[in-house]
Amino acid sequence: MTISRSNNIKKVIPFIFVVFLLSINPGCDFNERPDSGSDHVIDLEGYWKFSIGDDSAWASPAYNDRDWEEIKVPSNWENEGYYGYNGFAWYRKTFKISNDFKGKDLYLNLGYVDDADETYFNGTLVGISGGFPPYYLTAYTAFRKYYIPKQLVKEGDNTIAVRVYDIQLEGGIIKGPVRIYSTEQNKSLSADLIPDINLTGVWKFETGDNPEWKEKKIDDFSWKNIFVPGVWEAQGFGGYDGFAWYRKSFSLPDKYAGTKMILLLGKVDDIDQTFINGSLVGETGDWNFNRIPRSFNQNNEWEIFRAYFIPEEILKAGEENVISVRVYDGMVDGGIYDGPIGLITQEEYTAYWKNRKHD
Repeated sequence: MTISRSNNIKKVIPFIFVVFLLSINPGCDFNERPDSGSDHVIDLEGYWKFSIGDDSAWASPAYNDRDWEEIKVPSNWENEGYYGYNGFAWYRKTFKISNDFKGKDLYLNLGYVDDADETYFNGTLVGISGGFPPYYLTAYTAFRKYYIPKQLVKEGDNTIAVRVYDIQLEGGIIKGPVRIYSTEQNKSLSADLIPDINLTGVWKFETGDNPEWKEKKIDDFSWKNIFVPGVWEAQGFGGYDGFAWYRKSFSLPDKYAGTKMILLLGKVDDIDQTFINGSLVGETGDWNFNRIPRSFNQNNEWEIFRAYFIPEEILKAGEENVISVRVYDGMVDGGIYDGPIGLITQEEYTAYWKNRKHD
């Protein structure tokens, strides 16, 4: 998910990254979309349930929205009878999923939302773009594409709930396409870089800095939960600048034993050092300092897409693995703020960029 930076002032200096310098976001190619006529696509455009106001209970699929209004999606809510309204509102859509989608990872294209949103699938948070008051951050220029893990998908009724905040002018889910699709059977349905092991979702998070936090066996039970990708200011850490650590445990299926893998870490604000099972696999930025980085943004690091090649001996197939990410943010937004997030085979990664070169 991409977060707009139009309100932030950061240096823009040309830089050659040790892996790649990308002028485009590999997770969002707006020129190609899954064909709505495909058997792998569910078109969600049309009428959704809608209510102004804000209540966390509205995220639940069990909530009774029978008395809510219905408005067209995509469309700004001003054109649907809510002219002049600024503030919080919720959208809900209950729809059926056939057995063809059961057991498959899905993606939700939510289009463009003005200004910020939190999106839930069957009551579970699957995406954040922008920030809500008191740490408001617009993301109205960002196309929303959210990963839905197969564990959340049910045959029969499923419910999407979208919490929106608009500060001025147009508001709501203003532009599509709005649809769900599967790339599991045919990745050519998406022009995006799709991880083989998607790690979008809730990670462990702690402010401060301790070199021991890179180790696999650290007890992080008491750490806070944070959604990745998403700036930390919008998730309860408003105004915080400095060091912080992220941790994520995952299992590597046996079929990837001996396979060359790459960690996709999206974009990080500002600099990072990334470890797997305690071993450094990549870093971006100048980490040559005594206590606090002085040149954390000299090369526009917050815009660099992270792709770290993982030595084969580091990953353990059939076992728990732990990613630890040390981040330093010097100003404005901070954290792992943009995707894709996950592991992909080196073969698929290089094939993606070869194909992209010919587009």
